[in-house]
Amino acid sequence: MQEPSVLSLKNRWTRYSVVIVLATALVAAAVGFIWVPLANNRQAGLSLWDAICSAAGVAGGATSSALGDDAAARPSNVIVSATMMRPANAESIGRGATLAMRCTMCHGIRGVSEANSPNLAGQIEGAIYKQLRDYQSGHRVSAIMQPMVTLLSDRDMRDLAAYYAYLPHEREPAAAGRTPPQLVSNGAPMRNIGACASCHGGYAQQTATPILDGEPEAYIRNQLHAFRNGARRNDLNQQMRNVARQLTDAEIAELAAYYAAR
Repeated sequence: MQEPSVLSLKNRWTRYSVVIVLATALVAAAVGFIWVPLANNRQAGLSLWDAICSAAGVAGGATSSALGDDAAARPSNVIVSATMMRPANAESIGRGATLAMRCTMCHGIRGVSEANSPNLAGQIEGAIYKQLRDYQSGHRVSAIMQPMVTLLSDRDMRDLAAYYAYLPHEREPAAAGRTPPQLVSNGAPMRNIGACASCHGGYAQQTATPILDGEPEAYIRNQLHAFRNGARRNDLNQQMRNVARQLTDAEIAELAAYYAAR
């Protein structure tokens, strides 16, 4: 009697091999997309489906359907590009300084806050402009900021951004020589988290990505929690929400303390 071909399913060893491979793939998928995401996101209170979506780097269906508004479908109406900001000149900086007089209570006389509001002195111009636009359009929600920007023209917002970007970064780095957390320097590839330093600050400054160095610890911590629970969702392509969903409370506290001390 002729033996079946090695590649034929009639061969019992071939059948055993196929079954073992399929079983291994199913176990790996269950561990990678169910057990590990649930373990990592237990503190975030995610459902099973949202945890799976988070592991895959996409937004969960329950969160998206619950929003159901323009801000959920389109996180921002600002087109971010290398040419989105015009070159600042003395006139725009001067106008911005005049407009900024309304902002001193929260953001300080020279853009350095004493009220756990973001420090704006030396911030990326495009980042300030984008956030002002998002507050005005409702893509970023704040009971304080939205009334402040309602009547601002596009020129007003550009001039404010130019003024604050012009101001010197007055905060002294207190973390010089300090080893950054693993999430800052290398991220967590197994959890689909890129290094924070790849976007924020240093040589990786991007058009509308804010510098985090020296920002108030409470502000950074609150924003990471807001991204994680979906209260803030004006990040293009959901990059911050996808990262924050993976972070534990301890990791958020560590990141906030590190950047605040820089």
